Amino acid sequence: MSRLKPIIFLGDSLARLREFPESARQDTGRELARVQAGNDPLDWKPMPTVGRGVREIRVSDKPGEFRVLYVAKLVDAIYMLHAFHKKTRKTVQRDLDLAASRYRQI
Repeated sequence: MSRLKPIIFLGDSLARLREFPESARQDTGRELARVQAGNDPLDWKPMPTVGRGVREIRVSDKPGEFRVLYVAKLVDAIYMLHAFHKKTRKTVQRDLDLAASRYRQI
């Protein structure tokens, strides 16, 4: 049996994730469990503008779109850079900048 990679939450990413509606939180948790087991999330896209190896988990829920930016390519852990409620079609630059800043910390 393979060991699940731990998730390290940078900045306020865990607090932001906890603000998601319950169903979006549950969906995000299932997606993160897939990543911990070494699999791809069901709905994701690469985010090279944030940093090498950064991916975005995309969760749709009744109140809107929710996103989690993370890095899983490192051997020791999965690093959650940012979690947010996406309110516009294009991701707000402030969210990308925050994730990029946290990426540089690792």
